[in-house]
Amino acid sequence: MSAQPGTAPVQPVPTAQPPAAHARHAASDPRDVLARPLAATSLLDAVRDLHRDVERTGFPLEIEGITSARASRARLVDQLGEHLVPRLTELSAPAVVVISGSTGAGKSTLVNSLVGSEVSTAGVLRPTTRRPVLVHNPLDEELLSHHPVLESVTVVADEQVPRGIALLDAPDLDSVLESNRESAHRLLEAADLWLFVTTAARYGDALPWRVLQGAVERGASIAMVLNRVPPASLPTVRGDLLDRLRGHGLQGSPLFVVPDLGPHEGLLPAAVVAPIRRWLAMLAGPDRARTVIGRTLRGSLAALRPWVDELAEAVQAQADAAGAIASVLDAAIEAPTAQASASIRGGAVADGAVRARWSELAADSGPLGRVVRPSGRIRGSSREGRARVAAIEPLVEDLTRSAAATLTAAGAHTEGVLRAALTGPDAPAGGASVDAAWESSTLRTGRRSTAEQAARAWTAQGPRVVRAALTVGPAETSPDGIARPRRDVSREARRRSKAVNALGDVGLAAVALAAASGVREARDLLVDLIDTAGERAADELRDDLVARVAGQVAVERAAVGEVLSDPDLAEDASSRLRLRLAVLKGLT
Repeated sequence: MSAQPGTAPVQPVPTAQPPAAHARHAASDPRDVLARPLAATSLLDAVRDLHRDVERTGFPLEIEGITSARASRARLVDQLGEHLVPRLTELSAPAVVVISGSTGAGKSTLVNSLVGSEVSTAGVLRPTTRRPVLVHNPLDEELLSHHPVLESVTVVADEQVPRGIALLDAPDLDSVLESNRESAHRLLEAADLWLFVTTAARYGDALPWRVLQGAVERGASIAMVLNRVPPASLPTVRGDLLDRLRGHGLQGSPLFVVPDLGPHEGLLPAAVVAPIRRWLAMLAGPDRARTVIGRTLRGSLAALRPWVDELAEAVQAQADAAGAIASVLDAAIEAPTAQASASIRGGAVADGAVRARWSELAADSGPLGRVVRPSGRIRGSSREGRARVAAIEPLVEDLTRSAAATLTAAGAHTEGVLRAALTGPDAPAGGASVDAAWESSTLRTGRRSTAEQAARAWTAQGPRVVRAALTVGPAETSPDGIARPRRDVSREARRRSKAVNALGDVGLAAVALAAASGVREARDLLVDLIDTAGERAADELRDDLVARVAGQVAVERAAVGEVLSDPDLAEDASSRLRLRLAVLKGLT
């Protein structure tokens, strides 16, 4: 059966008219991309750099517009990786003509009929095309050998395909299989020209027109085949379809009409597909193929600009959201820090085992009992001091464990406050994403370890602080009103020496640590032993522990901050994409 007389004439240049913006760009730049090999080399580098950076771009935070941003990124990755990079890498490679359409449109049958043999599976069961098929002339094999599309298609070499083009039978756009749909859209990005196949019954479906509109936006060259058209409805269907094409900016696209042959198997009659074969043969000519490739290439490059701008804005939105989250978290830890510090100053570390241990040690029969006689004299020799140090060692361990428990509790409380700030009613945009990425198990294990290290470091400071306090004598006020230490008088020096003999540096440090933890009796004993030096030592050790608990709160803040340290959330994350775009604009 032959083609209907109403078949639209083949246009001299078988491409879609570019959108107005693309047309202005082409008119303002008379230089043909394909005619500038040195510039094309630079352009290839720029496109490769852009492809790499777009591929690396992520969107860690679930904020408004994230679905659209991820779709834009995927579209850009496909367009750059499947079309622009391979096309600029091998400008002389055949034009890739992707045959696409909806389920049952007859794509595979059309490809087989154009080639004259069964190269692509066609049948009545849906989905029919599972693995895409690319058919090319054997002499074009080397030029196509590095094209990334070959990784996901079945490649067939056939001499019936004119040199200069390659036909790619893509899966259904509306396939019931998601993998087929994804493959179809990805392969469309590899096209130098789209040959869209639809039927008289389904040409009004919304999905193909959405896809075609996307093709127009990227400046792709497009042709259409209207398949299975009943002769009686040809004028109406053809007229309506031409109106739709004009409405979508496709008035310059070739339109081929294939009549309804009724139920049949195998290839279409040669006469039916002859107009399409002649058009492909003409398209395969060096000049025509270059024209189609160059126009689609220019359109694709021009379309990159708004896409990359849109992507950069989405990346900036992520960075802005991360900044807002960081501010909320910084404000959230103020209360836990103040609360933890107040807890230390209120004697939380002394509660429980520490007080019980002190009561045991300070009893009349204990090692610390009656160290200071009622007369104020200090009792004890160096030998007794060493014995007391051994007896006091469990107190230091109790202090270490209690301090570690207090630090751990402060960390756990801080985590709760931070998570509430991230997920509560007033949580910032993207806060839930940060909360989900925050590893609780690792955090808790690290918290205990960090708290224990901090507690041991605190108790280890005791001897140093006591020794430092003992080297500073009582303060005296100078004529200018400023208090300055003066050298010990002999009586004070002798008393301190006796205190060291009675308890040793380590014993005095244990008492000072107990005093710093909140044991009032320990502070009183320390003052009795070494006077104001004891006050200084206890206060310094208490302040040191307050600083450590504040540090524990900071550790919690830093842990969640690691999520926000993602390079995709950096303040300047979008600048990399904008730089790539600026380079690309300069070359095109």
